[in-house]
Amino acid sequence: MTPRPRDRFGRPLPRDADVPVQADPVALSPEDTLREAAELIRQGRAFRAHEVFEALWKATEGEERELWRALAQLAVGITHAQRGNAAGSSALLRRGADNLTTWEGLQPYRVPVTALRAWALESARQPLPAERLMAAMPPLVAQD
Repeated sequence: MTPRPRDRFGRPLPRDADVPVQADPVALSPEDTLREAAELIRQGRAFRAHEVFEALWKATEGEERELWRALAQLAVGITHAQRGNAAGSSALLRRGADNLTTWEGLQPYRVPVTALRAWALESARQPLPAERLMAAMPPLVAQD
């Protein structure tokens, strides 16, 4: 089936909408996934970042699979904030933070799990407008 056109926040549009349709992303390496997702979030395209994480999540087996799922959930939390859905944003940010618990204190692929969890949990407690939420988000990859 042909992918459905979507608006900039990932909401489906009518099939005949006059907007470019993006194919589902293919699974990238973990490093490329993080780089691509970070850039998409920076551009305000959290739904697309979620799709990038989702591609790797679905292509990964074992414990690491949950890392990519949790990061996809954080991106969906941002997406809900962009759509004005504070309750959905809080729920997904909390779920993503909970699913990162396994890596608390670690930095798999240099992902600052502790900082991301703290940001997500605080943002779930005190919902912010999407722009402020993204501005407060720690980098997906720890800076050297």
